Amino acid sequence: MQSEKICKTVRQYSKTPVSAEDMKKLQEIAEDCCKVKNYVYDRFGGIKSLSKIYPGYTVQNEMTASGLREALGLPSVYFYLAVFDALADIKSQWNRTKFKILQLLGANENLTPEEKHYLRFVLKVSNAFTAVLNQKPIELADEIQKRYEEVAKKVEQDKLHRYLCRQVRKYHAKQHTDAATGFSVAERAYRYGDHGIYLSTKEKRKRVFILLTDNNQYKSQLYVKLHPDRNSIEIMAPVYMSVRSYEEYTSCIGISMGMFTMLTTSDGHFYGKEFGAYASQYAEWIQSQTASYNCNRSDNPGRKKYHAKKKRLEEQLHGYINHELNVFLQNEKPRTVYMVKLPKPKKGGTVSRINNQVSMWQRGYIRSRLEQKCKEQSIELKEVLGKDISRECSCCGAAGEQKGTSFTCPSCGYGTDKKTNAARNILKRGLEGKIVK
Repeated sequence: MQSEKICKTVRQYSKTPVSAEDMKKLQEIAEDCCKVKNYVYDRFGGIKSLSKIYPGYTVQNEMTASGLREALGLPSVYFYLAVFDALADIKSQWNRTKFKILQLLGANENLTPEEKHYLRFVLKVSNAFTAVLNQKPIELADEIQKRYEEVAKKVEQDKLHRYLCRQVRKYHAKQHTDAATGFSVAERAYRYGDHGIYLSTKEKRKRVFILLTDNNQYKSQLYVKLHPDRNSIEIMAPVYMSVRSYEEYTSCIGISMGMFTMLTTSDGHFYGKEFGAYASQYAEWIQSQTASYNCNRSDNPGRKKYHAKKKRLEEQLHGYINHELNVFLQNEKPRTVYMVKLPKPKKGGTVSRINNQVSMWQRGYIRSRLEQKCKEQSIELKEVLGKDISRECSCCGAAGEQKGTSFTCPSCGYGTDKKTNAARNILKRGLEGKIVK
């Protein structure tokens, strides 16, 4: 056993329907938290507040002085968590803006390599990025300042600063939310007991009791998600668990993901053979329901049954995925798992049925669950470069031919399943160090 710990999210559910009165009290907290978030988005989501959001204590002090908490009558255990949740959203939005601009830099043929290098430097150094947007001199720590001056010598700074400001104005947007579906809860705002949980309300010394389906108790920040339509709540709690380590896990495995067979290993083993059937059933049902809804949208009485069945099908599919991943790790006992870096999904295509099946592929879910399970068991998961990996012969390296599910190499005569060939190429590239960092 190792001392390293990882975090996973566990869920608790209300056992009996929540009364209308109690649900109203919880909804009031969620609505007030939503107002606090929007206030933070409006006040601190712009360029001038960039220097305040790291680490965020300036924002906390200004929010305390604003008087908003007293005006709403919201307990501090909810107010400040809503503030920091909004700050996290603002930081994520700025990261997305920077990433978008970095993507545009790579495709911009009007910029020289030196200019691109300078802009990348400014984007990655937060103080420099903040100074440029606020039209202030760039002043950094001694070592970084020297590096900045070396890069800045080769370019016209004012021109690039104007370019960067234009891109930020174009792609950065302040956030806003109308979703009052839940709220974060500090440890001081709840107490477990009597097979349930007591949650603080806006009334002093008054708590709402929710009977839960289990007797587990947690001591951490929780997130309460409300389901007024079902008169129920869902509680999400972070749990830190020790990472397991197994001495018998020694092999190195390459895996290839597919739309019909979920995983194929470099040893020719298959896991998730029924995955295609589950995914196709899900995709076809979604397609038929969407077509029916579009034809009768004005007279449609509601989609409650649709969402309920969709959730059941998703849970069935996700349960199968998790089961097959567990079987894969137990049988193969890998120390290192190599997989190809998955490309981003692209728009377009002419066959709607195939497009619908691809959109229901769940490859992102498979990737995230495999990553989580590998972390829990001290298994390395590494991604390799994937260019032409399915066309290359794993035996001799020449270009082969694919027909149906088979792969044949005209150069050496090697033939096997095309996914097995791809998995062997993945393992080969992984062992050769062609890893995506």
